[in-house]
Amino acid sequence: MYWSSRRLHSGDEFRAVTRGGARSARSHVVVHLTLLTQEEEAPRVGFVVSKKIGNAVVRNRVTRRLREIVRPHLETLPAGSAIVLRALPGIEAQPFAELREDVDSALASASRKLARREERSR
Repeated sequence: MYWSSRRLHSGDEFRAVTRGGARSARSHVVVHLTLLTQEEEAPRVGFVVSKKIGNAVVRNRVTRRLREIVRPHLETLPAGSAIVLRALPGIEAQPFAELREDVDSALASASRKLARREERSR
């Protein structure tokens, strides 16, 4: 799988997901999930890791960890969906297993919220 085809690229795409999507937060990560298009397009992912997290080495390590956690979820998400994962301070010290649990539960919660929102709009 090539990440360049699965990434959110522009600031407008990030804003569309964060402003129009379902949001779910945990202690060190916030997940935004939305349906950008109704087409048969593969799910797309964006990561927001600010300088509050640490220097470039730490930020890249956090991004790699989040990418590996979200990779298995891409096959289960509906086509045309988009996710933005925002890292919060302290994430760099969290063990990988705990981070995986946080992201998994936040993603499941955001999926339920989005499904309820879609159900109400019909």
